[in-house]
Amino acid sequence: MDFPQDLRYTASHEWIRQDEDGSLVVGLTSHAQEALGDIIFLDLPEVGKSYQREEVCGVIESVKAASDIYAPVSGEILAVNSAAAEEPGQINEQPYQTWLFRMNPTSAGELDTLLSPEDYARAAEE
Repeated sequence: MDFPQDLRYTASHEWIRQDEDGSLVVGLTSHAQEALGDIIFLDLPEVGKSYQREEVCGVIESVKAASDIYAPVSGEILAVNSAAAEEPGQINEQPYQTWLFRMNPTSAGELDTLLSPEDYARAAEE
């Protein structure tokens, strides 16, 4: 499997892009959406709320199962993609173009815990 090289990843299958302003854009990987199947519901985190790294901040449901969405790092939620919540099937169609939420990290050191594309590819194969 190939994964976009400009992103970082978590073991729980979120992708992360750091924007120029330091904020993080978070989405769900193609590997995750393939495993879930047709996504039918998305419960996104609350804007303004802060989460700790690896804390559950949302839920994604498919025809197969429900899965938690985790904060990739500690930080505050700046925005959510309400269009994705209204049409969650977008994640199946364009997993790397459909973001879930944007957050402001509170600990720069936690960014180093995110997986590189190569490390994520190895983990996803297991």
